[in-house]
Amino acid sequence: MPTSHLFAPVPGDLPEEWVEVLEARASVRIERIVSRGHSSPPGFWYDQDEHEWVALLRGEAELELLDPPERIRLRAGDFLRIPAHRRHRILWTSRETDCVWLAVFYR
Repeated sequence: MPTSHLFAPVPGDLPEEWVEVLEARASVRIERIVSRGHSSPPGFWYDQDEHEWVALLRGEAELELLDPPERIRLRAGDFLRIPAHRRHRILWTSRETDCVWLAVFYR
């Protein structure tokens, strides 16, 4: 079975976040996401049918969540669980260091 690396290189130019599906099954999906100064567009909120467990492996970021309103600053090593349908958005991600996320979506 071939191996890969969570810090494997991504394209030099990232007009959008880099999303790589590492594993997908009927009830779970695991993604590696790389952000480089990305944020959610104004007025955009994620509202997912799945729960999300996300860890920030490298970089820094700030998320905004609703119901109740909350801002969470993440640094390398931090993780959190976002329940299904809890609206959230990315306020900012670090530019100097790529943000490498490991996200697990599950039902």
